[in-house]
Amino acid sequence: MTTTQASPERPAGKPVSQLGDRIFAGSAKGAGILILVVLAGVAAFLLIEAFPAITASESELPGGLAVYVAPLIFGTLLSAVIALVVATPLAVMVALFISHYAPRRLAQGLSYIVDLLAAVPSIVYGLWGAWTLAPLSVGLSTWLADYLGWIPLFAGPPSTTGRTMLVVGLVLAVMILPIITAVAREVFLQAPKLHEEAALALGATRWEMIRLAVLPFGRSGIISGAMLGLGRALGETMAVAMILSVSGAITVNLISSENPATIAANIALQFPEASGLTVNVLIASGLVLFLITLLVNMLARYIVERRRDFSGAN
Repeated sequence: MTTTQASPERPAGKPVSQLGDRIFAGSAKGAGILILVVLAGVAAFLLIEAFPAITASESELPGGLAVYVAPLIFGTLLSAVIALVVATPLAVMVALFISHYAPRRLAQGLSYIVDLLAAVPSIVYGLWGAWTLAPLSVGLSTWLADYLGWIPLFAGPPSTTGRTMLVVGLVLAVMILPIITAVAREVFLQAPKLHEEAALALGATRWEMIRLAVLPFGRSGIISGAMLGLGRALGETMAVAMILSVSGAITVNLISSENPATIAANIALQFPEASGLTVNVLIASGLVLFLITLLVNMLARYIVERRRDFSGAN
């Protein structure tokens, strides 16, 4: 008569630790720590190199760093906000068409086309904006100045070349459109089907179903996509540098030839010939852009976390 020895029972709540699990957990933790180290290294480099510009005297830097950076901050935020205002509603509509209106084959092809827009190099967008969109915008700028000139945004006089902040904003809107669309599309496709079917069963039209069941579920995704697009617009360099006619003025006039530069474009244009304190000033402006981008992402994270309670199943 043989007896079998019972294997010791594993305590409840303590899964067996496999070698692969430990390796994966360590790799994931190391990757997270590496990201923090790289971010801290970039911040430390910017702070160290920008310190001479921050502490420079009036004789070395007339007006101080704030006078130099203020128009750049204004131009950066203005162009990014224009792009976000134009691109976000359009991206949401495209995402809704792909996810809830278009036939499957058309939706799949359209998704590929929209995603391919993100692969186009920024210099190509810059060439398109400078040589095609800018000349075409002259007539629109003239019309805006004639009929809507009482609005400060279109006060004029309109630029004869079309190299204006309005054109920059439109080009940036096209550049961030695929980012926002991709995020919104995936979120809309994950909307609970039971909620959609329940709304339709109660007599709601397709738009009412989208407004009541899809958009509330995807609100956090829309915000996340918009913030990702905003980060791309804030840091865009070559397209802005190729299109914008810079005067250094702080103005909200979008159609005139006097336009503030952006931080990234100014660094790209000035850095190759910079030397001495000028290099530190440019790096200091890069530090400001770094802080702006960091604050934008923190704000997006805060907004998304506030709406985290709505999971679509409650």
